[in-house]
Amino acid sequence: MKWTAVPYVALKALRRNRMRTLLTALGIIIGVAAVITMVGLGQGAGKEVREQVDRLGQNVVLVFPGSRQLGGVSIGGGSANTLTVADAHALRDEIPEVIAASPEVRSQRVVVYGNRNWFTRIYGQSHDYLQIRQWPVESGRMYDEADVENASLVAVVGQTIVQELFEGADPIGETIRVRGLPLEIIGVLAPKGMSLMGSVQDDIVLVPYTTAFQRISGRTHAMVINVQVFDEQSMEIAQLKITDLLRERHGLAPYQEDDFTVQTQEEVAAAATETSRIMTWLLASIAGVSLFVGGIGIMNVMLVSVTERTREIGLRLAVGARGPDVLLQFLIESVVLCLLGGIGGILLGLAATEVIAAYAGWPAIFSTDAMLIAVSVSAAVGVFFGFYPAWKASRLDPIEALRRE
Repeated sequence: MKWTAVPYVALKALRRNRMRTLLTALGIIIGVAAVITMVGLGQGAGKEVREQVDRLGQNVVLVFPGSRQLGGVSIGGGSANTLTVADAHALRDEIPEVIAASPEVRSQRVVVYGNRNWFTRIYGQSHDYLQIRQWPVESGRMYDEADVENASLVAVVGQTIVQELFEGADPIGETIRVRGLPLEIIGVLAPKGMSLMGSVQDDIVLVPYTTAFQRISGRTHAMVINVQVFDEQSMEIAQLKITDLLRERHGLAPYQEDDFTVQTQEEVAAAATETSRIMTWLLASIAGVSLFVGGIGIMNVMLVSVTERTREIGLRLAVGARGPDVLLQFLIESVVLCLLGGIGGILLGLAATEVIAAYAGWPAIFSTDAMLIAVSVSAAVGVFFGFYPAWKASRLDPIEALRRE
């Protein structure tokens, strides 16, 4: 048999059993599609996480309170009252790398306007907060340092508040009430979208932290200090200086642990991205199992095919075909099955990725490397699982094969 005729004979054999060929390739199609989908969605989710971290602002350092003990049990990080407004001022004034610092106090309250009300988050912040977060004001203005010093009854609201209380109308100059406290709206924030933790950032009311401390939350300590550093190269040294300064201000001895936590924006991004990467490859590995299962299905079908075509194989060997010819024929059938499954899996995977990404609301990234790897793996599966049936066919004795019913 001519070598050029071997692929033609293999493809002709596959066309004779179109339904079986399709069903056999289905396992590979599903496996490749699952891998493409999981990798595409995982990479898209990683990009979305990175963008959400970037929305925190540029060169941001977050300082959290430490933990406190209750009945000898540590309640957890952020539960202690160890950060003060004076700490925030000291970070801003005494560390050259720090250009802005905003003490933060949060509470959840019902906001009332006329006969409408909305349960939302009230954030007490300094006038530097929007600079730190890189969050522009869409209309009106941000409160200034004088408003903070005077604990002015003013507020800057997010887009969700505008929609829920004012039905999209301009709220500038209107007065909302929080626990009976009148707050004049002086600004509306630009849309921000979802946060890294999945909350709606636009569902927010900003007030001077002095107003929040004295009139709304009743707290005396900051829950977080948002710090902005001059540039990315200064992040590490600023983190060290922040730690040293706060330890000194809190009177901690060298043997005592920090009663606060300093975390950079990059650390938040790295942790979130690493989690996304691990989940992506975990899901892709699980999806890859279906490729293995599909390969077993191909081996099973090829073994059945060898049994069904024993007389045909014997006839080919009797008229001059050699063992390597038969081996190559069945290998080509197996590889073609897997390649068809790989191509079909890519198309199905691309479609599934688009649909799921549109539903989930995050971008889908189509990895060319993942597609090439998926097709290469499917071809390798065809060779690996198709070799034994092909070898078995090539070892048949022509006389015994011709006698087989």
